[in-house]
Amino acid sequence: MAVIIARWADDNIRRYGKQLDELNTKFPKVLPRIVNQVGDRSKTQVIRNLTKQTGLPRKTIVRAIGDPTRAHGRSLAYTMTTRGGNIRLKYLAPRETRKGVTATPWGKRQLFAGTFMRGGKFPNRVDAPALGGHVWRRLNKSGTRITQARSGMFIPVEMTSGATAAAFQRIAGPLLKERVDAAIVKLLH
Repeated sequence: MAVIIARWADDNIRRYGKQLDELNTKFPKVLPRIVNQVGDRSKTQVIRNLTKQTGLPRKTIVRAIGDPTRAHGRSLAYTMTTRGGNIRLKYLAPRETRKGVTATPWGKRQLFAGTFMRGGKFPNRVDAPALGGHVWRRLNKSGTRITQARSGMFIPVEMTSGATAAAFQRIAGPLLKERVDAAIVKLLH
């Protein structure tokens, strides 16, 4: 078996070899930082757009998204995990009217007919502390069985659709490419 050894004496080849060695040692340390910076900027846009899209207060959205799993070492994943089931109307600026409660899911005020937040007969309605500020719906005619009214809006679904998903795609991809390209150029010079 023959062994072939090729050598170049050109200074440019040596320089490129040193640059590539430097790139191999420094780039794996820089890349997770870049991914986290781009992820943080994308998270800000997601929160901003999700607040408008859902009609929920910003602090509720921030709590629902929580802290992301950040890129580190060989794991280059920046993961935003959200939670939130069928949102109760209590969190969507409810107002009681004669016909029912109005609330603002998806940022638009809607009437939820037959629902209530207070006790007594109109026009002398009173706050009922036992109801906890929630919006309720009767399950039977006598009113002995009630349940909390829900909006039909789910934060995870909203986060992956509409303006929120578009904002993430618009920011994350191009910004990540720009930052990685700039880091490679900087490390090679």
